[in-house]
Amino acid sequence: MAIRLGILGAGARGSDTYGRWALERPDRATIAAVADPLPHRRERLADAGAVPIEHRYHDWRDLIGDAGRIGLDAFVIALPDRLHVEAALAAVETGLPILLEKPAATTPEDLEGLAAAARDHKARIWISHVMRYQPFWLAIRGLVDSGAIGRLVTMRVEENIGFWHYAHSYVRGNWRNLATSSPMVLAKTCHDLDVIRWFAGESPASVASAGSLHYFRPEHAPEGAPEYCLDGCPAADSCPFYAPRYYVEALADRDGWPVALLGDDVSPEGRVEALRRGPYGRCVFHSDNDVVDHQQTVVDFPGGLTATLSTSAFTGQNTRTVRLTGTAGEIAGNLRTGTLEVDLFSPTAVMPALPGARVGARFTRPPMGHRVYEVYAGPVDAAGEPDHRGHSGGDAALVDAFITSLAGPLPGSQASPGAETAATDLEASLDSHRMAFAAERSRLEGRTIGWGTT
Repeated sequence: MAIRLGILGAGARGSDTYGRWALERPDRATIAAVADPLPHRRERLADAGAVPIEHRYHDWRDLIGDAGRIGLDAFVIALPDRLHVEAALAAVETGLPILLEKPAATTPEDLEGLAAAARDHKARIWISHVMRYQPFWLAIRGLVDSGAIGRLVTMRVEENIGFWHYAHSYVRGNWRNLATSSPMVLAKTCHDLDVIRWFAGESPASVASAGSLHYFRPEHAPEGAPEYCLDGCPAADSCPFYAPRYYVEALADRDGWPVALLGDDVSPEGRVEALRRGPYGRCVFHSDNDVVDHQQTVVDFPGGLTATLSTSAFTGQNTRTVRLTGTAGEIAGNLRTGTLEVDLFSPTAVMPALPGARVGARFTRPPMGHRVYEVYAGPVDAAGEPDHRGHSGGDAALVDAFITSLAGPLPGSQASPGAETAATDLEASLDSHRMAFAAERSRLEGRTIGWGTT
């Protein structure tokens, strides 16, 4: 029997990720209720899911209050970040399972309040850490767990945001300001910190971090630059962040994210009009942004693993790269291409089977002649090219795992490769947030933060 979902928040994640999964798999899940204060978003998702009029809510509180009457089986919370804790605490009281969009909370106090409530109610809360479910990271985890590279010693993750993505989300967009969102190390990289925590298998011993808002500041504006790009910017031809070039020209053939955030009218004329006085048309040097544009974080674990996370706005690619070193081998990977290079130092090391990945070229590397394997570990589209839709397969795999945990697998079906490995308890998921809060505190105070210190 299909799981009946109540979706709180019908924005990009609520509609395009969770709602779409249910719409495409009506035998697994149905959208039984929708809450969103914006009528066009609420009605669009509700209409697609044939949600009864009486189960369409302006206020998410009313949906939670009616959960029993509606006959819900679970909640999906995809509201703005600052509402996550309030909604989750209310949902916990119903006893129903919750799929909670990250970040779970935007302050340490709220996070620990949610953790305490979850313990008290024995709540089933899944945090949307989709990277655990991407074939790329599952293949790396399979390699590490096999023992092929020996004992894991270091892990380096690089979050290359992409100059255009950073300008869209963290200068002009919803995550630009601490007062209305959260530090970028939480809003953007709690995914990366969760992966680091996942591989470590334990809470950290300490966290240290440095970074700042270096470039996107008024003093770096070109001479004569107006508040809005379309108000006659003299640097329009040379500025990498000129809004019309991105939203109107480069994305001319796209009407989903990020263009959909401009408004309902995504015609060329509609886009231009939205940029005239809308937030996405602002000069990147004259916005109200205050989150960092680069940050480096170092995490030390009791078991000996040290991990670094590097985040930068100033990258051409929008991807993650990773390098893990072990006592018997090394793994380097690029999420954009879905490729891994695996060096095995030991003459007797065995390359494990990796469900969902395929081994390509094999060669030896001087001077010791140790074996190197090239592995493709990502989904492909119909043309055989890397497929980055839905967080490179992570979105669909996460929702599938959540629904399966509630209803069980379909007869004759098989779980996604590595799904059991990816699953985690709530406390481990929340550690990524604790790591982010510690990193931000370290950045501001200029000192290493011991785990569990106040």
